[in-house]
Amino acid sequence: MSEDRLTLMRELVDSLNTAADAYYNGQSELMTDYEWDAMFDRLKRLEEETGTVLADSPTMNVSADNIAGQKEEHEFAALSLAKTKKIEDLVKWAGSRKIWVSWKLDGLTLVVTYDRGRLNKVVTRGDGHTGTNITHLAPAIHGIPARIADKGHLVIRGEAVISYADFEKFRMESGEDYANPRNLASGSLSLKDIDEVRRREIHWIPFTLVHSDQEISSWGERMDYLEKLGFATVTHKAVDTPDFETISAAVAEFTEEVTSGANPYPVDGLVIVYDDTAYAATGSVTGHHATRAGYAFKWQDEAVESELEYIEWSCAASTITPVAVFKPVEIEGTTVKRASLCNISECERLHIGDKGTLLSVIKANKIIPKVIHVTKTEGKFEIPSVCPVCGEKTVINISENSGTKTLKCTNPSCAAKQLKKYTRFVSKQGMDIDGISEATLSRFINEGWIHSYGDIFRLNSHLDEIAALEGFGEKSAANIEASLTKARKADEAKLVFALNIPLVGQDVAKRLLGVYPLGELVEKAETTQDPQFFSSIDGIGPEKSAAFITWFKDPENMAAFKDLLTEIEVQRNESAPEGNRCEGLTFVVTGDVYQYANRNALKAYIESQGGKVTGSVSKSTSFLINNDLESTSSKNTKAKSLGIEIISEEEFIRRFA
Repeated sequence: MSEDRLTLMRELVDSLNTAADAYYNGQSELMTDYEWDAMFDRLKRLEEETGTVLADSPTMNVSADNIAGQKEEHEFAALSLAKTKKIEDLVKWAGSRKIWVSWKLDGLTLVVTYDRGRLNKVVTRGDGHTGTNITHLAPAIHGIPARIADKGHLVIRGEAVISYADFEKFRMESGEDYANPRNLASGSLSLKDIDEVRRREIHWIPFTLVHSDQEISSWGERMDYLEKLGFATVTHKAVDTPDFETISAAVAEFTEEVTSGANPYPVDGLVIVYDDTAYAATGSVTGHHATRAGYAFKWQDEAVESELEYIEWSCAASTITPVAVFKPVEIEGTTVKRASLCNISECERLHIGDKGTLLSVIKANKIIPKVIHVTKTEGKFEIPSVCPVCGEKTVINISENSGTKTLKCTNPSCAAKQLKKYTRFVSKQGMDIDGISEATLSRFINEGWIHSYGDIFRLNSHLDEIAALEGFGEKSAANIEASLTKARKADEAKLVFALNIPLVGQDVAKRLLGVYPLGELVEKAETTQDPQFFSSIDGIGPEKSAAFITWFKDPENMAAFKDLLTEIEVQRNESAPEGNRCEGLTFVVTGDVYQYANRNALKAYIESQGGKVTGSVSKSTSFLINNDLESTSSKNTKAKSLGIEIISEEEFIRRFA
């Protein structure tokens, strides 16, 4: 073998391993999946042609998540699957045996073990043989129950994923820079703060039952059993008689779900497995691949060339993200003309220039438009010195961990940094403005239309512009107009909640307005010199009173409030209790509810029956409602110490409904 070929293989192995390490450990993305696959395929061809495989080649080794913590050896090795982009390979592999097709979810694999009905441990996949024990984070991950009905030994593999919607919400609220949901999920599971992990909205979706003490030889029946136990398993479809036609039809069905946006979670292909688990277990192991454990299918990415029109800078929270706007092209059956460039480092890596730069664009995993290559750079990549939303100075921030460069706005009062505030304002619990999501607010803020609460109601003056925005149209604009018209008649309690006053939630707003109508409430807050003026109201206290008064004494807050009042009509809520089943009683509600739609619905019922609901257990509490009667939570513990009766939702309904 020539020295040049060996040098090239060494370079390919090093580049692939470095990129994979970043990909699997929540760091900055160093190359796209498209680039990684192309480089991987090139390395594999060289290995086949030369008969040489370097010891650390990714074609033979499993990329590992290097999450810090206690290491744990897997009871059953979690080996990787062979991959292909050809349906013919799937047909050949399946033979005449019944198979199942499911999503290849793009997250972090976790192995979850139960013994005698209780959660025993949660371990990351690691290198397939040894992972990191993260059992302490289980309460923060959706889909991992603490107890199940199976009383034997159960081992399940599943993927920890974050939906696209939750990913965008987190990015906008936090201002943190992550390339994709998988990157965020991986970084989240290395955190120690369980509340911070909970904020990331990670869902664990089982994709196979590895072991059960029960004799279940069908993969499909194993998945049915998991669902019977209460797990939300990965979407899977059977192909009873596999051939090119039937497998192609199954692949097409899943592909349609991806392209239509019906699947909320990121995927990077499909997996096929044999229904006969006994047969699947007889396969050999080649490198780190179990030959009969399954086969992974990845879509062929369609790369299309276009010409850059300009770079648009979009501000969400404190991060200003570059977006490539290029001449419209058809990709995967849809017209595409925009693609996020993530950050300054990605622009530099791609050698992005100015107008006229030639780009190669794909729809990554059939969904997300992505620039993968620059064929020809024209002009110079310019980084704005001022924020596109507020016009204040920008700075380039360099991450200590990854070295990633991002652009930040220095103005703490920038409207884009108030996105979470505006989201609460339009929420159902707030002004209930239907059709304006967090992403929509972010878009309107970047267009320069929203700088205050009142501006949201002045969006009517931008309806033609809204209709012309990509992804909106006349129907969306008309729906927004109708929602704004409806919301102009504002319930005073919802309005107070919507103002984002510190420590003033729905309950505090109702208690304050239960004593004073809004006009008098605001007047007293403005004129009183006593920060504890409202503390005598039941459930308020000195801190909440001071927070409310401080907010209304702030000139900027008052100016924004008075401006808002010019756009809305405030209505006094004079509703009286509908009944007296809970009259004179005070309840605290904690944990999940099952009979009512949510805890707010249960709370509303209690109040409609003359009762009160508070957030903490005290001597004045009549009952604590908790479906987990044996919980060792702080509320249960305090209730027991005070001799307060703890009742389930079912018991509450029996007594008070």
